[in-house]
Parts: sequence; structure tokens; C-alpha cells
Amino acid sequence: MDFRPTRALVLETRTKVSDGAGGTIEEWAPLGTLWADMRPRTGGLSDGQEVSLSRTLWRIVTRGAPAGAPSRPVAGQRFREDERIFGILTVTEGDPQAKWLVVQAEEEVVR
Repeated sequence: MDFRPTRALVLETRTKVSDGAGGTIEEWAPLGTLWADMRPRTGGLSDGQEVSLSRTLWRIVTRGAPAGAPSRPVAGQRFREDERIFGILTVTEGDPQAKWLVVQAEEEVVR
């Protein structure tokens, strides 16, 4: 597998925190930084009444981690690179030894 980990991505997960009024709100909490190789796949633009939404699918490859490890991404988490957000859709092992993980992610930008 041609893997060039040149991008530092922060893996984040949703957490519930107290809102101070007896309820909870969801926030994103960092789990750590993973080095990754990122390749854009397909993209598209959809126009709504108020805004346009640009959507790009990405193939992100990171080093493998055991199932259940906090450093192993799972669907529903996200990667952050500065202000850019990449929602994780799927995670698969990239080789039989599970040295690499292949993540399909989606970046949406409101225009």
C-alpha cells in the first residue's frame, strides 16, 4: 500500500456534558492525533434555498490499531484538521495484518 502519512489529524468523539440546567449537551472531545495519508474521491454541490453545500468524499489511511483501542477510528467519530472537519463513515483494515486502516470520510462545506 502506498502510504505517505503527511497530514496530522485530530481524532474526535462525541461526548455528553452537563448544560448546567440539569440536562446535557453534546460536544466533541479530542482523543489524539493520527498521521494520515489523504486522497480525495468524489465530490458534489447541492443548492438549497438558503445555502449551497459542497460535499467531498475522502479516502484516509492511518496506521492500524486494535479494535476497541482509543486510537482506532470508528464510524460516527470525526477527524479535524484546523477548521476542516471530516466525518468518519466507514473504517476497514487495509491489509491482512491490519497494519493500516482505510477510512472513508466526508467533508461538507456550507457556501
